[in-house]
Amino acid sequence: MDHKTPRIVIVPSPGISHLIPLVEFAKRFVSLHHEFYVTFIVPTLGPPSNTMKSIFEAVAPTIDSIVLPQVNLEDLPPHIPAAVQIQLTVTHSLSSLRNVLKSLISTSNLVALVADLFASIAHDVANEFYISPFIFFPSSAMGLSFCLYFPKMDETLTCNFGELQEPVKIPGCIPIHGSDLPNPVQDRSSEAYKSFLRLSKRLHLADGIVVNSFMDMEPDVIKALQEEDGGTGNPPIYPVGPIIQNGSSSVVDGSECLKWLDNQPPKSVVYVSFGSGGTLSFDQVNELALGLELSGQRFLWAVRAPDNKSANAGYLSVQNEDPLNFLPLGFVERTKGKGQGLVVPNWAPQVEVLSHNSTGGFLTHCGWNSTLESVMHGVPLIAWPLFAEQKMNAVMLCDGLKVALRPKVNEKGLVEKEEVGKVVKDLLESEEGERIRNRMKDIKDAATNVLSENGSSTNALSELALRWKNMRLA
Repeated sequence: MDHKTPRIVIVPSPGISHLIPLVEFAKRFVSLHHEFYVTFIVPTLGPPSNTMKSIFEAVAPTIDSIVLPQVNLEDLPPHIPAAVQIQLTVTHSLSSLRNVLKSLISTSNLVALVADLFASIAHDVANEFYISPFIFFPSSAMGLSFCLYFPKMDETLTCNFGELQEPVKIPGCIPIHGSDLPNPVQDRSSEAYKSFLRLSKRLHLADGIVVNSFMDMEPDVIKALQEEDGGTGNPPIYPVGPIIQNGSSSVVDGSECLKWLDNQPPKSVVYVSFGSGGTLSFDQVNELALGLELSGQRFLWAVRAPDNKSANAGYLSVQNEDPLNFLPLGFVERTKGKGQGLVVPNWAPQVEVLSHNSTGGFLTHCGWNSTLESVMHGVPLIAWPLFAEQKMNAVMLCDGLKVALRPKVNEKGLVEKEEVGKVVKDLLESEEGERIRNRMKDIKDAATNVLSENGSSTNALSELALRWKNMRLA
């Protein structure tokens, strides 16, 4: 590679769920624009995991990675929210990032630094070297619109969002109740709120924002974002999605799931998973288990050990307990014995499960990676949001796109077994479930089209490539 070859630096934030879409974005970008090189510079709280290693082993020769020295957890404040911990990890890595960039500049034509939303503090270092700063927004355009609009909302807000009587109106979005907005903004006095506000303000300082969504999925929001572009200070928006993993990295480990699915009727199984970081309370795990059994429908459940208190994000923690020990007595044996269900601990090869002909629905936490994987494979949803921006995603999926059902929660915050049974059965057997399935098929077709040679997402990537090609270091 000579010094004129354009190179993009990508800085993810800690956590596999944020790394994966950035890697997939890089893979798609260089497959369409061969003249670019990409270097990942990865902040971390620990040594690279086997999952991270396997992810980087499967990339093109024009993509490489540098893992920064790990940040000592003892250097971070105790008992801080996961999102704040992630951002502080990046902040503590800035000195190492600066050294790597200094080295790369001597041998490369660095034209842009693309940071994950939670790694946007890296733009401070990019600016020192006159490298153009971009954001990769890993969630919905609706979430992006909220983030960009949030500083204005903060100026006029006199109470917490959950106390608002009227739904919140975000540009281009369907009205949403304040309690369905992201967890970090629910308490104005919290450090999480202040951190989110700082992040939102940083978005306006980027030279461009790449969002993992597409026009046919969120037309009104994306149009509103692009109309604001330049008018009130929004950076240019590049909707390049849906960008997802093409396959799980360890299908052999999930072969039991796939063999079991091979023996089920078409579109008959509900896949149940709350992602890499989602855990339920002990009581909710029991209600969910009994409800799945009560539904009489087939299910495949990747179950995690419950959290003693509430649903939470487990991105940065390790669970050693066997989750099957927390299920109702005899549940696994009964449901497996009568061929109704298969329960696997912690993990299933999600992409392969969703693409399997026997899968007819997905009970999901509404994380954006899982949402887009469902879209790409045309699988209708049961929306069960837990944390972060997932309630906002659930509102969009249920009320906006109408591709999901959302179970009712009782006054104790639990979805009772009868409600679980009803919503699972409705998705697979009712007329409403059929309408949802057909709607999801339409969106799947649209997703395929936007990724085609002249599709809108492919064109957005070309616009980005042209802009970066024309950039030179000052």
